[in-house]
Amino acid sequence: METDYLKSSISINANVQHVWNFLSKITSLDWLEGQKSSKFLSKEKRGIGAMRLISFKDGSNVEECIVGWKPKKYFSYIAITGLPFDTYHATISMNQVSNVTKVTWESYFSSKQTRSEFIEFKKFLFNFYTLSLEKLKNQLE
Repeated sequence: METDYLKSSISINANVQHVWNFLSKITSLDWLEGQKSSKFLSKEKRGIGAMRLISFKDGSNVEECIVGWKPKKYFSYIAITGLPFDTYHATISMNQVSNVTKVTWESYFSSKQTRSEFIEFKKFLFNFYTLSLEKLKNQLE
């Protein structure tokens, strides 16, 4: 079993309330690299238990469930289907210093993939986080 951890951050010239208002709309994902559409799979639209389905331009779909939620601080989610991992737990957090908000996207994951497949997907995922956070910054500034 392969396991690893990724972390990517970006500083955004916006206050934490503005960033939270944007990110807490968990199916408004125009900032997500390669995202085609997203929709709710649950009655809950915010907070723990909210579920979403994200469809990507490459034809893949990922189903996720919110498992942690603290307004203006973070939300955490797990992938239920759609990723080549046995476990995937991610957190998007934010911290304001002066008029800048640092947004951090970090995840822990494990898989029974071969070592080379695992390393390739980890590289893909890190690039996905980086490009998505850059798009987020461009939309919020």
